[in-house]
Amino acid sequence: MTLPDLTSYDAVLFDLDGVLTPTAEAHMHAWREMFERLFSQWGIEPPYTDADYFEHLDGKKRYDGVAGLLRSRDVEVPWGSPDDDPTENTICGIGNRKNEVFAAVLRADGIAPYPGSVRLLDVLAAAGTPVAVVSSSKNAEEVLAAAGIRDRFGVVMDGVIAERDGLASKPAPDVFVEAARMLGVEPARSAAVEDALSGARAASAGGFSLVVGVDRGVGAQALAAAGADVVVDDLSAFVD
Repeated sequence: MTLPDLTSYDAVLFDLDGVLTPTAEAHMHAWREMFERLFSQWGIEPPYTDADYFEHLDGKKRYDGVAGLLRSRDVEVPWGSPDDDPTENTICGIGNRKNEVFAAVLRADGIAPYPGSVRLLDVLAAAGTPVAVVSSSKNAEEVLAAAGIRDRFGVVMDGVIAERDGLASKPAPDVFVEAARMLGVEPARSAAVEDALSGARAASAGGFSLVVGVDRGVGAQALAAAGADVVVDDLSAFVD
């Protein structure tokens, strides 16, 4: 299959975790560790699995993910507030608890961007194609800096901005549409790159001309069903 030329679009908007950096694995590990402990303490059944990550957590804002996963087990707790201590049994407290685990992993292990993603960024930069990051993570700035690629992006739409501005979490299109506005481009003339089902749904709903799915484990068919127009295993496919 001949892949489209991404330099022909007015801009390319990238998800972060699992698209630019392999932080998805660190997030999966942190969520698993935190929820397995919580489910055990609270006697919640069925046990947490990686399928829960892909269905309820991947690509979504942290607190929305926590609420959705607990709701799938018929568990309701108070929402709380973003400044809740990680020991508090609120949606925000539980989300902050996970973030402590993730931050420890990032500090200990560091992070390197996917080589294929960097190669594509080089091609887009040479062509003068604007790029942005659209991430649900509140750690996006820290991750981009740790990976050494923060200076490549004029716009970083992350979980901090989304919460500040009251933007709905993926799969709603709000964060993608707002990032395009910040770049000064129209979604209908731009491309979006996602590895999460919620992200592919968000970009598709936002009216992007091209939605690229990067299959890091969720499955090509699932990404296509969620709205990806093309699916690749790695972004090096666009430069090889």
